[in-house]
Order: sequence, then structure tokens, then C-alpha cells
Amino acid sequence: MAKKKKKEKKKKVMIHKIKKKKAVKEKFYEIEIPQLKTNVNLLAASPENLKARRIKIDLTRTLRGKSFEASLIVKTKGEKVTAEIKKIHLMPFYIKRIMKRGIDYVEDSFSAECKDAVLKIKPFLITRKKVSRTVRKTLRQKARAYIQNYIKDKTSEQIIDEILYGRFQKPMSLKLKKIYPLGFCDIRMLEIESEKEKIEKEKVKKEKTEETPKITEIKEQESTK
Repeated sequence: MAKKKKKEKKKKVMIHKIKKKKAVKEKFYEIEIPQLKTNVNLLAASPENLKARRIKIDLTRTLRGKSFEASLIVKTKGEKVTAEIKKIHLMPFYIKRIMKRGIDYVEDSFSAECKDAVLKIKPFLITRKKVSRTVRKTLRQKARAYIQNYIKDKTSEQIIDEILYGRFQKPMSLKLKKIYPLGFCDIRMLEIESEKEKIEKEKVKKEKTEETPKITEIKEQESTK
């Protein structure tokens, strides 16, 4: 009987503690997206809870019909909350709409370095008529060489901005049209794989960890002498 009474008391205490815990009130926080010059509202308990949260935005309306989707990551600096674009890609239905009979498409996927990051890029080309393998291969190679050379002196933000508003694709299509006339020339997907600052920090850490065992070995050798 005494044991049962103790158990009942414990249960009552637990129920009382649960009731005391108040539900956390959530509210909408305004998130600034400088690259798109817009703001988005997100529901959260505090700005800290928004940190590293991922957002997806359909840019069809802002780009006047061109169906790009942007994946963003939220960053917090004190009370200021912003979001940066980490990935952009063309919607599959947009590509399907462009595809027609009696044509060939050329696609590629590779990593390339820009001024501040390593980017994964997937160009997508459509020829006006059916072409041979050699033509498709030369188009792929020339597109890759052009992109690698073009982005090396530009930041990831500049490149994303140029792709979204068509300033990146126009000069590329003019160069590739010399090989074979294109019906469509665009970047199907661009993603920031890693930032150069983070890579450099990781390298420094690795160098330090590699140096420490060497120092201990030297000290041990000196002590034995």
C-alpha cells in the first residue's frame, strides 16, 4: 500500500511539472534576401531557431516566366536575420516545355572554382536539329572551358545574379553558336559546394594536427640522447 501511494505521489508531481511548463510562443520574423531584393516571413520562437534553416523559393514570378527555384540558408547576426542562395535550378516542367522532336540536347556536370567558392555547375544546351556525337562532344567541352574561364574572377553571388537575369547565358550561347546553332542555352543547376574560407581553415587545422605529433617525436628523440 505504501509503495502504491508513493507511485501515485510521483505521478502527481510529474503531471504538475508538465502543466507548469508553458508553451513557447512563436512569431513571424522578417528575413532579408539581399540577392533577390525581397523579404520573407518565417515562424519561429526566436531568431536563434532560424539559424541554418533552409528555404525554397519559386522565382517564376520575379523572373517573368523563367522557372528557377532557389534554395537558401538562413544566417543570423544578432537580431538581423538574412538568407543566402546556396543552390538554383531550372524546374523540370520548364525543360519539358522547351523540348521538341527532331532536336538533340547536351548536358554536363562538373565542379569549378570561382573567386570565393567551389561551385557545382550543370549546363544544358538544345540544338535546333539532330547532330552527331562529335558535335555534342565539342559543344560540351567548349561550354565547360568557357564557364571555368568566366567564373574564376567572379564571386558566387555575382554568378548567381547573372544566371538568374540571363547575363551569364547570352555571351556563352553566342560563342557556342559558332560550333552549331542552338535553340536553348542555360544553366540547369548551380550549387555552392564549399566556401574557400572554410576550406582554408580546415587546411590550417590539418597542418596543425600533423605538426603536433612531429614535435612530440623530436622531443622524445632528444630526451633519449
